[in-house]
Amino acid sequence: MLDDEKILTLHPQGKKGVNILRKKYDTIRDFIVTTIEKHRDISFEDLGDLAEKELSATFDGKVLWYVVTVKLDLEARGIIERIPKTSPHRLRMK
Repeated sequence: MLDDEKILTLHPQGKKGVNILRKKYDTIRDFIVTTIEKHRDISFEDLGDLAEKELSATFDGKVLWYVVTVKLDLEARGIIERIPKTSPHRLRMK
């Protein structure tokens, strides 16, 4: 894998995705999937807080922006889902 390889993210509502570095995408994706699997379901707010706490020291970029972007991509790919009728919204593996 090239260090500058990029991935175009998807959006669950079909909006235009964004190009981000594959390395950053993989880091955030692995964090989101592992965290949701560990908690079974988690509020988006808690997920963001955990990501900032665990990744900020080593991650180059705004952790929360990447979490939002990759979360939407994972929803669009059918890997995770929002739990219907939860407010604030909660996430689980699909």
